[in-house]
Amino acid sequence: MGEATGVEGTGTGTRVESSALVLSWIPSESMPPVVRAAFDLGLAHFDPPPPEVVTDLDALQAQNAFRFANRLSAWIEVRDGRIVDHGYDGTFHMGVTTLSFGKRDVSFAAVEHPIEQPAPQVTETSVRFLQTVGCRTGVPMPRPVKRKPYVQVVAPPVWTTLALTLHADGRAEQEIVQASPFPRHWLYDGEGRLVAKTGVLGLLEFAGETLTGETPWGTGDDRAPVLVPAESALERRLSETVMRGGKEPAFRTLKPQETLVEQGEPGDALFLLLDGLLMVEVDGEPVAELGPGAILGERAVLEGERRTATLRATTRAKVAVVAADQVERAALAELSEGHRREEHRSS
Repeated sequence: MGEATGVEGTGTGTRVESSALVLSWIPSESMPPVVRAAFDLGLAHFDPPPPEVVTDLDALQAQNAFRFANRLSAWIEVRDGRIVDHGYDGTFHMGVTTLSFGKRDVSFAAVEHPIEQPAPQVTETSVRFLQTVGCRTGVPMPRPVKRKPYVQVVAPPVWTTLALTLHADGRAEQEIVQASPFPRHWLYDGEGRLVAKTGVLGLLEFAGETLTGETPWGTGDDRAPVLVPAESALERRLSETVMRGGKEPAFRTLKPQETLVEQGEPGDALFLLLDGLLMVEVDGEPVAELGPGAILGERAVLEGERRTATLRATTRAKVAVVAADQVERAALAELSEGHRREEHRSS
């Protein structure tokens, strides 16, 4: 939530404007091995993480930097503290799927579903705008199945429902209301800044739904995605160092409620959360819940190799296990200070 990007007097009242954006993309690190192998064979391609700030959506689309995007812009007219008029506009931006055949790359466009824009929800002091966009991928995608050959290739539906609420006092709220469990969805505010992301990449659930019609254009899907705040700029930079800086980390997959580390036990490794949610517990009390992109465990490295908190998975989760010497100590100290502030706010 934040201030609207445009608030100006019009002579007869005040016009409040803002926008919201969701970029959807396919990360590599959180894919199951059987699916990742199919990608590595050229059946599809992974995407680099989208930027922290989006300034030119058309340029990103030309670079094929995302799979699809849901953008919604809206305005309200306020007079004497009451909303007297409103309007909005939305767009759907589709990327392409590129396959490699030897030395040739062939790109395929997705099949777009109709944009859904229900009537805005209007009160005297706020208007909530909704927009659902989606498509069926242009090329079948590998999905894991329990029988031989253990991979099935189908063209799945993907979608997001975006909400933008404008208030008479100038505030704007952006939210992902619904979304397909796959791929990853990142939410941006009216100034194009990354503010939240879906925390659980539900590929297995998604794979089971591709043929059942459980979409906004089929039988309906009203489950809200798990949203987590965006990680810090420092964590984003360190994540790039960890995953692409040389030595490949080890990986661990956790079941819900499984413990990654216990408070008080020795440890000298760091952890990068790739998918899912982890609860931070101190003396048995939850103090923070973290999502993909978070780097954890730095306090044990800095404070004597004893874990200062328990880390427990609240959903299925995947983490990269990183040697402490892969990250500069000064960066770890800065990261630790940021985590102390977050835990204090959460508690």
